[in-house]
Amino acid sequence: MTKRRKTKDERRTTKISRPSWDEYFLDVAHLVAKRATCLRRSVGAVLVKDRRILATGYNGAPSGITHCEVTGCLREKLGIPSGERHEICRGLHAEHNVLLQAALYGVSTKDSALYITNQPCIICAKMIINAGIKEVVFSGGYPDKMARDFLDEAGVKMKIVKR
Repeated sequence: MTKRRKTKDERRTTKISRPSWDEYFLDVAHLVAKRATCLRRSVGAVLVKDRRILATGYNGAPSGITHCEVTGCLREKLGIPSGERHEICRGLHAEHNVLLQAALYGVSTKDSALYITNQPCIICAKMIINAGIKEVVFSGGYPDKMARDFLDEAGVKMKIVKR
């Protein structure tokens, strides 16, 4: 006696709850942020193309350089507000690191999407534009209107997805 095959509707007994792709990649970015070595803010970035992760990055001191938890934060000591005087910070932004990781391993960033825990600053926005990234998805804000304006002018799609 042959068994009757179940129909598609009969096989669909349980609905699995899955995050959207944006939620998924932002969750990965938030996980990556846990590796950050900055004392002021933990940021994670995930570079994605065709729903595949190309590279990740988090903010902190460059490889081989003493972390801020050992040296302390000069910007904090000087009372410098968020978004100002990036040049005296020991660390790189998560966006810098994700782009550098892609470059280090020969991965093209053209037409990719960048998922970040926070909106990029103006310095990172300029890098994102020149890297050929077409979309930036983030879940947290950052006090830099100029960055949003630059990304908008360059035609980089921006999307805020709350977690």
